[in-house]
Amino acid sequence: MSSAERIRRIAAARAPQADQSGVIVADTRFAFDPQWFGWIAERPGTALTLGGRPVLANVPPDRAEAVRDAIEAGSNAWAEGLAVTAYEDGITIYNATLRKRERPFLIELIPANVRAIERASYFGAYKGVTDILTKYLWPEWALVLTRIAARIGMTPNMVTTIGAALCVWATILFWDGHYWTGMAAGLVFMVLDTVDGKLARCTITSSWWGNVFDHGLDLVHPPFWWYAWGVGLAAHGLALDPPVFWMVMGVMVGGYVLQRLIEGWFIHVAGMHIHVWQKVDTDFRLITARRNPNMVILFVSMLFSRPDLGLLGVTAWTVLSLVFHFVRLLQAIVARRRGALASWLSDGSAA
Repeated sequence: MSSAERIRRIAAARAPQADQSGVIVADTRFAFDPQWFGWIAERPGTALTLGGRPVLANVPPDRAEAVRDAIEAGSNAWAEGLAVTAYEDGITIYNATLRKRERPFLIELIPANVRAIERASYFGAYKGVTDILTKYLWPEWALVLTRIAARIGMTPNMVTTIGAALCVWATILFWDGHYWTGMAAGLVFMVLDTVDGKLARCTITSSWWGNVFDHGLDLVHPPFWWYAWGVGLAAHGLALDPPVFWMVMGVMVGGYVLQRLIEGWFIHVAGMHIHVWQKVDTDFRLITARRNPNMVILFVSMLFSRPDLGLLGVTAWTVLSLVFHFVRLLQAIVARRRGALASWLSDGSAA
């Protein structure tokens, strides 16, 4: 899309958060992370520059046209009465949505920089707190798919729909004991689960329904995968005895639900996600008993042709993860009585 269209989408998405007392002037000769729009909207009488050139300015309505004309003409008159902040000063912003402190990108929009801008936009949309596969294995794969999806005009919801179909197919394959094929379908689904969100953020096309569809699918499907995996063991002659099977299912599903409830309770107590409180919480998020780390355990079990042990391994890891998060919740409750809690990711010089 054109730079003007991209900025228009950013402004439309951020409009409810914008300061209505000023007008934001943007130079289309630069590409910038949407966070900068929110940053400038909260700072009337401020300009953000790169290389001494104004990129964004929050100005009084009666000065908007003069500032716009001055920027277009290359005159320094735009700076009159504005507090200037240079991007080169290393300013950072805490992104509550992606749970990370970062320095959002701001790059001059010239042909030689297009690829760099694409990568900056894409990686800027990556969560700082997530599982080990999403953080280290998926990024480059998903970048290629995100670029292809954007080029051919796919919407994020189209990607989510394809992923949902693969998710259901993987469930059916697990149920029938076709574990390798099921994991292949699940792998593509897990990568697409990254692509849809990145595509939405990079193309500024996030929507209420897309958010519900994506996160709802993420929330609901894991217990169905574990149940189907357990049923599929019969096809390999490794079926668990009924009492053991139902105990395993109860622990896995119950542990999954309880962990989600603990996460919600933690937000109520601390005002932030449990995974961003202290560094140990962020590190544990890499391997906690969520879908992707659990699939690593199941994959390893298949290397030894023991999918039954893989399921038992996931069950044990679910219990250990549940205990860890419950202890962290209790510690947060105690710490909260001594004062407000802060995320270790919010430390540093806030913008």
